[in-house]
Amino acid sequence: MSAITPEHDQSGVNTPSTLLVVGPSWVGDMVMAQSLFKVVKQRYPDVVIDVLAPGWSKPLLQRMPEVRDALELPWGHGALQLKQRIRHGRALRGRQYDWSIVLPNSLKSAIVPAAAHIHRRTGYVGEMRWGLLNDARRLNKKVLTMTVQRFVALADGAGVLPDTIPRPQLQVNGATVAETLKKFQLSDSPQVLALCPGAEYGPAKRWPEEYFAKLAAEKLAQGWQVWLFGSDKDLPVAEDINRQAGGACVNLAGRTSLAEAVDLMSRSTAVVSNDSGLMHVAAALDLPVVAVYGSSDPGFTPPLSDKSQVLTLGLACSPCFKRECPLGHLNCLRQLPPGQVSQALDRLLDRP
Repeated sequence: MSAITPEHDQSGVNTPSTLLVVGPSWVGDMVMAQSLFKVVKQRYPDVVIDVLAPGWSKPLLQRMPEVRDALELPWGHGALQLKQRIRHGRALRGRQYDWSIVLPNSLKSAIVPAAAHIHRRTGYVGEMRWGLLNDARRLNKKVLTMTVQRFVALADGAGVLPDTIPRPQLQVNGATVAETLKKFQLSDSPQVLALCPGAEYGPAKRWPEEYFAKLAAEKLAQGWQVWLFGSDKDLPVAEDINRQAGGACVNLAGRTSLAEAVDLMSRSTAVVSNDSGLMHVAAALDLPVVAVYGSSDPGFTPPLSDKSQVLTLGLACSPCFKRECPLGHLNCLRQLPPGQVSQALDRLLDRP
């Protein structure tokens, strides 16, 4: 797909100079949004991209060279805050954005671009946002089956996907990584297995703790280091995995910021993860990733990497997209033994 440099693109829309993207509220979605940023820069090389998103996303956006500024949303996820959103949009008028892309489908997410008087406001109809979006698209879920496709399609006036969707590529700074390793007293080992046992969505996406522990014990016995990643909510799970694995893992869950987690994970040899935000981070760091899927659909949010191996059983009851197993057995994950995951990991590491 060649860059478009005339005053109008192929859809007849004025070539933008400044773009404000209203970003998603999940780590994995924010990583996948980088594909949209890349396509926009391919189409309009001189456009400046700013992203309005929750504060936690700044470490990710700072590692995306396509993004100039990460603008923090001053309110929590889910809060309407109508007056504050209008006030915030008015405060952005001085930046003179001429295009906005709104990735969330909620009504409230489209308020700021409208209040900022951004000339072209693109997004899916979502919660009946006709008055707030003047470039409102109807989402055809049968055509755009993946989240990343739905994001990227908004870059084109006619919703046409490029022949190849560029993959997310987070960039890390070697000096910063070295400082983070030193802070946590970690050696830059040649063999490190990163385990990501959490999943913010719910337990129906979490491979059993005892399975993670068996995999960790196997790699520890082979001389590997095993680092456990996750948020403070994942700390009890990570502690239990470490206990079952003999206490020899490095438990980083709840101890690192997202920025530190990204930098430390970049030094991993391989990653085994549930379908989670950290899985997408690992893929965007170009690491070998074994991704374990239970209640979610790997066709909808797969790791965007050639170095990934997706494991899913495809049972009649899955994907159910539930936070907890509605049948109470969690067979979609319990019937996926550690040996199968270990074999998938070995296959990835044996690739040329």
